[in-house]
Amino acid sequence: QVQLVESGGGLVQPGGSLRLSCAASGFTLDYYAIGWFRQAPGKEREGVSCISSIDGSTWYADSVKGRFTFSRANAKNTVYLQMNSLKPEDTAVYYCAADPLAGTCWPYEYDYWGQGTQVTVSS
Repeated sequence: QVQLVESGGGLVQPGGSLRLSCAASGFTLDYYAIGWFRQAPGKEREGVSCISSIDGSTWYADSVKGRFTFSRANAKNTVYLQMNSLKPEDTAVYYCAADPLAGTCWPYEYDYWGQGTQVTVSS
């Protein structure tokens, strides 16, 4: 059974940091495109950072470049999103997702999703 489980969300002050984790089971992340997405209240789900299944390249949304870092620990079948210099506009539910064929960071290309973890940036 394919499963993705996110953890690491919480409440943090502006300028603070959080590290999100996404643990996969039932499949090997090495062979999949994997991405982090977020959805704020009243807004569409958007791509934050994704690793392509085609060439392994990493993409970041302009809004998070230089602040967020996507990494993976293949031995643990886990990926991470290190989020630094957090801003109130980063507040959202964060999801990880995987797909064997996705080549972009469009949410609609991803078949497998975790349940999400809430990130709230507020003083």
